[in-house]
Amino acid sequence: MADELPITITIAGRPYRLTIGRNEEEIVRKAAKHIEGQISHYAGNYRYSDKQDLLAMVALHFATLAIHAQNEASFVTNSLSTTLTDIDNILTETLKD
Repeated sequence: MADELPITITIAGRPYRLTIGRNEEEIVRKAAKHIEGQISHYAGNYRYSDKQDLLAMVALHFATLAIHAQNEASFVTNSLSTTLTDIDNILTETLKD
């Protein structure tokens, strides 16, 4: 495919060859860089040396962030939905007059 791109990223010292959409390259490389940064963080601050332990802690870190983001998005969506419905009702009543 013309819109796919083969790339190699390195995570925990191991190269991974991927074929991704060209529009995803920046995101995938940025994600790999974040993973490497978290691996370094846990290796330095918590004295983990086993790559599997480091990857497990990084997976937990990013899963926790994803759950927080999902909860926040859900809260915002629910709050905005109620607020927008209230605004719509006010505007509808105002425009009737």
